[in-house]
Amino acid sequence: MRFRKTISAVLCAAMVITSFTGCGSASGGKSSRLSIVCTTFPEYDWIRHILGDHLADTDLTCLAANGTDMHSFQPTAEDMIKISACDLFVYVGGESDKWVEDALADAKNEDMKVVSLLDELGSAAKEEEVKEGMEAEAEEEDEDEDEDEGPEYDEHVWLSLRNAANLCYELEVAVSAADPSHAGDYMETGGEYIEELNKLNDKYKEFFKEMPKEKRVMIFGDRFPFRYFTDDYKIDYYAAFVGCSAETEASFSTIAFLSEKADELGVDDIFILEGSDGAIANAVISNTKKKDMQIVKLDSMQSVTDLSNTYLNIMEQNYETIREAMS
Repeated sequence: MRFRKTISAVLCAAMVITSFTGCGSASGGKSSRLSIVCTTFPEYDWIRHILGDHLADTDLTCLAANGTDMHSFQPTAEDMIKISACDLFVYVGGESDKWVEDALADAKNEDMKVVSLLDELGSAAKEEEVKEGMEAEAEEEDEDEDEDEGPEYDEHVWLSLRNAANLCYELEVAVSAADPSHAGDYMETGGEYIEELNKLNDKYKEFFKEMPKEKRVMIFGDRFPFRYFTDDYKIDYYAAFVGCSAETEASFSTIAFLSEKADELGVDDIFILEGSDGAIANAVISNTKKKDMQIVKLDSMQSVTDLSNTYLNIMEQNYETIREAMS
């Protein structure tokens, strides 16, 4: 099931507020500070690094910063005001961001730069994959059943370090266009950050390159947002749900399939995501023959509360977790 975001009431509230406050400084004019709004933590942290020494002179906002899952995020009136007046707006661009179209239609800043991560990926964007054994997702009733919505893309583009490096370059360009007077600084700090992303990517590559193909398999007793990641390193996988699924309870057939796969492959670990209660993973383990698999938690950055953490730190922690589990 997909979360549909109805934001007409929020838009109306935002319009009422802005009609009294204006869209900039207290005097009603446009603020001289660069204003950037991001929908998710990875975007926020990438831009934070690109800004470098200019971060202190920038109003940088991460909308989903209170632990709300990106798939269920709904903007507040205050969020809509920030988007309306910002110089640069960055969002993922998938099914979870259907609300963005209405938000941008009412934007007050005609010079706003807008970046959709999925649009920037272009042909590298991947459609959601329903793999063998996955729980079928309940179809959402649409007001117009004949409407062709087109393919649904996997939104978790940031879990590929290769994607991250490519997208950070595009964000360098966008930040430079929004603030051309400091473009040289942004390209320099962004370039240094991309080098760090590439170094970690090489570290992952080396680890999986040395691993026999038959061992490059991950079983998730959870949603599976790591498709870009597994494709990068030629890892096979099995999971209970697709990455953007809203389902939380797996059927017996799904649990039985994952248990049989675990026995067949001889894996010692089953993966879950941050925030998971581990119920599905435990059910899978209890139906295996050896019943001593370990539950391993990875951070997909779909919901974040600690903005002092960093994207690179989380991906490094995921590396150490995977290395320990799969070695």
